[in-house]
Amino acid sequence: MQMSTATTILVEYDPTKPGGDSGTDWDRVNALTEEEIQAAALADPDAQPLELLIAQGWKRLVNVKRLRERLGMTQEEFAKTYWIPLGTLRDWEQRRKNADRTAQAYLKAIEKDPKVVAELLTA
Repeated sequence: MQMSTATTILVEYDPTKPGGDSGTDWDRVNALTEEEIQAAALADPDAQPLELLIAQGWKRLVNVKRLRERLGMTQEEFAKTYWIPLGTLRDWEQRRKNADRTAQAYLKAIEKDPKVVAELLTA
């Protein structure tokens, strides 16, 4: 079995040169109106509005990190309070893994009423 190796490439960032040598015509980009930007975004199948994607059957996932931060909890506190393995929580927050359907349902319950869920787990 052949193992792949990771390669790190360092690039110089010069904030005075937007886009570097990408060939982007920044004067043209900066001259676009809001309507032209909106039209270009809608023409891109990878940049559809969230409402349209939801209407097509896509599901909104709970943003675990935002939920935890909104509750003012550390990862350790959140994991302990809601009985979620710390490594799993970190994977979800860093988007290395997505919560499965059961975990998403649980996260939605926490999002809806975090105090009740926490109380139920301590009873």
